[in-house]
Amino acid sequence: MTKLLNDVVGDAYTSSFHWDVLEDLVDVGNRMAGQEGERRGAERVREAFEEIGLRNVHLDEFEIDGWWRGDAAMRTSGAHEESFAADYQVIGLPGTPGDTVEAELVDVGYGRLADFEDADLEGKIAMASSETPDDYGRRLHRMEKYASAVDAGAVGFVFRNHVEGCLPATGEIGYDNRPGPVPAVGVSKEVGHRLLRHSEDGSLTVELDVDARNERTDSVNVVGEAGPDTDEVVMVTAHVDAHDIAEGANDNGAGTALVCEIARLLKRVEDDLETRVRFVPFGSEEIGLQGASHSAASQDPSNVKCVINVDGAGNSRNLRVNANEFDALEALFEEVADEFDVPLATGDTISPHGDQWAFVQEGVPASMTSSTSDSSGRGWGHTHADTLDKLDLRDLRDLSVLIASAAFTAAESDREFPQRTREQTREMLDEGYVQELKVGGRWPYDE
Repeated sequence: MTKLLNDVVGDAYTSSFHWDVLEDLVDVGNRMAGQEGERRGAERVREAFEEIGLRNVHLDEFEIDGWWRGDAAMRTSGAHEESFAADYQVIGLPGTPGDTVEAELVDVGYGRLADFEDADLEGKIAMASSETPDDYGRRLHRMEKYASAVDAGAVGFVFRNHVEGCLPATGEIGYDNRPGPVPAVGVSKEVGHRLLRHSEDGSLTVELDVDARNERTDSVNVVGEAGPDTDEVVMVTAHVDAHDIAEGANDNGAGTALVCEIARLLKRVEDDLETRVRFVPFGSEEIGLQGASHSAASQDPSNVKCVINVDGAGNSRNLRVNANEFDALEALFEEVADEFDVPLATGDTISPHGDQWAFVQEGVPASMTSSTSDSSGRGWGHTHADTLDKLDLRDLRDLSVLIASAAFTAAESDREFPQRTREQTREMLDEGYVQELKVGGRWPYDE
């Protein structure tokens, strides 16, 4: 017997509500933060919230540093002369300035700190892989690699994907330091391999020509609520924005669609909810967690009981949760997994990646809730290949039941999730992430 009513669970296993929302989101096309498509996606979610019957449904606007993509091209000379300009070869990275630079190419491999220390990058163009070595202990983010290249004196940055398929990877390089100081592009694994091979024949000079526009604009969060009118809230979140080069089906259309379905299921048991549940698909996750940061700053963190952030869920039906070392939150999901007799994968580190970080850094219990994947790194994410055909409605049904049950249980009045102080969180952060946050200009704590 599950805590959710059996007929609600049965409803979930025949529902296509989330899939309908997901299809509409991917059909929007470009949902880049601060652009028309993000607003259209948010409007579709608001319609879903209103159809469900949530209360206090509204769009919450905030200002951001926007970025618009132009053309990008790369030309090589020296050891080999060649040009790359197709979008399956080279693309600008969000936050890059529009600029043209020409210099010798230097590959720094994975882009670890030691890789930069060993390379002479002054006046050069740095190239780093999107991959993180298996034994490194934490994920190496592109922003850290970009910032390290700039600190080492590089005048340009090339981010080569490690996933095959002529898929240059996109992703933010500036966050709060926009536009970045030097132009940055992503290239496919195949182009990256070609550059590596050609550089073995002698010095390879690369010219990067990037067109981009950086200016202020507006983004938006979608808000809706269910349950009693308590001061304390359980938050169920995702992000509605996606990179402009793809449908953003898994990252994070599926997460947003799941939040809509979870809201629908909990609305059915609203009279049994003991704490207010606030559903918030954020804007502008991909360019700085700005929607989540706006939400966190707009409310008293002591009133946020916990945050269940859904991001990267849907590429399988097996739940994965990183509770950011909040033991009570991890125990909640373990309880739900036992209740439904399903596997659960858990993380064991405090991670600054994902919207939950805006709350975790303040000491609020918050999880990155996703599903397991056999892919290396992001897989299809942040590429042209993040498309609907790679997802399965049956996986979303399984995940919606598990996450809805977790949110329902979290709303129990006697269920406690102890908060931490900012100082405690700071002290618990892995030194590698401290390094990343400081190098990238994202360190949120006073020294």
